Amino acid sequence: MTFGFTPSPAADPASRLGRILQPSEWAAAGIPLLRNPREVVTGLHSRHLPSPSTAVVAVLDPDERLTASASFVRHGAAAADGWEFRNALLAQLRRVIPHDLRRRTPIRTAVLLYCREGESRWTEEDGAWMWGLRDACTLHGLRCGAYITLTRDGWQVFGEGRGGRRPHSASLRTALGVAVKGDDDAKALPRSRSGARQALSHSAAV
Repeated sequence: MTFGFTPSPAADPASRLGRILQPSEWAAAGIPLLRNPREVVTGLHSRHLPSPSTAVVAVLDPDERLTASASFVRHGAAAADGWEFRNALLAQLRRVIPHDLRRRTPIRTAVLLYCREGESRWTEEDGAWMWGLRDACTLHGLRCGAYITLTRDGWQVFGEGRGGRRPHSASLRTALGVAVKGDDDAKALPRSRSGARQALSHSAAV
């Protein structure tokens, strides 16, 4: 997996495992709860149409409105490492939104939706994304928000026990801005004024 960054300072398995958060660690980290996770998930899904191995990082304002988002694909089959994921997430955040490091207290929150194959249960790859998200948020002056997976079983917010069957990793791709109809009606997030979606190596930002 290559994101254009230097390798992590220690690539041995023990160090890599140190850059993975266990579910219990994530649950104890005080991650702010999403008021309407279904709306966030369906909105990001309709904007970025993620396929397996796609990560969508989004920044929400205090009212849980979407401020910016970007998606990118994890390439290769290398072992999951939070260091690599942190670098990739930080690069995307820097591309789509200025940092908030001058604020004493973060007011915006970054959330991560990761679409992957396999079962919905926690994996080491999820733990590495959690570690990467937390570290990237610290370095960009943001609050660390929810980590959400999208699998064939549906979506779930780790540490909250909330989820749904639609959308899922094999959902039909819907037009941007169109609500996904599934087990319950769900509205997509409001589109930005520009309404534009830019693509670069399956990367998008709003």
